[in-house]
Amino acid sequence: MAFSQPLSSSSLTMMNRSIVANSSVTASLSLNKSRVCVDSLKIQFQNRWSFIGGSRLAFLPSVSTNSSSFVHKKPSCVRASWLATSQIASSVFAVGTTTVLPFYTLMVVAPKAEITKKCMESSIPYVVLGLLYAYLLYLSWTPDTLKYMFSSKYLLPELSGIAKMFSSEMTLASAWIHLLVIDLFAARQVFNDGLENKIETRHSVSLCLLFCPVGIVSHVVTKALTNSSTSNTNNQCK
Repeated sequence: MAFSQPLSSSSLTMMNRSIVANSSVTASLSLNKSRVCVDSLKIQFQNRWSFIGGSRLAFLPSVSTNSSSFVHKKPSCVRASWLATSQIASSVFAVGTTTVLPFYTLMVVAPKAEITKKCMESSIPYVVLGLLYAYLLYLSWTPDTLKYMFSSKYLLPELSGIAKMFSSEMTLASAWIHLLVIDLFAARQVFNDGLENKIETRHSVSLCLLFCPVGIVSHVVTKALTNSSTSNTNNQCK
């Protein structure tokens, strides 16, 4: 806001100095559920002289705002969608993990029990995990999924594309369910082969839970050593 007022020469001499009045004002304004905090209000009185308009006395308010004081409200639908997606991924991750643990426990703690044999013959855990995987795959699928999977010019997977694809929690959860199914299936194969050939499998089954390839290698080595030991024993008996 500015206005012009003629002043005498003596008044002009007195007004050559800049008088700055600082007053701290804190106000909270509510507009569209956002807050704007005015930390300080500075009013400067400055004398400006011109031959055409005479002397001009200007009021220059200076409002300082803190960027951290602004609260931008995000769309509630986007935030709700993100929370729902994150909760679904976390819930399915927990359900899948707790589903396979009893089977591993039975194979390790009681490998020769009848209940263990019956449970490992059942296809229920694979059906449950398969449905969970299909559900997560449906939720995580985007138009860019195939592009990430076959990102090279030869339509082959590339590490950079796979990394982008797994940047989503939903995709990570689906991959975890995928691994649980494969690991449990491999552990069951190791367990059944051990029962059939009378080979110790508890250590190999335990490794299959988190390190499936290592568990398979462990079973192959154990089987080879057991067969070699059995052959040597039979030869000595003869």
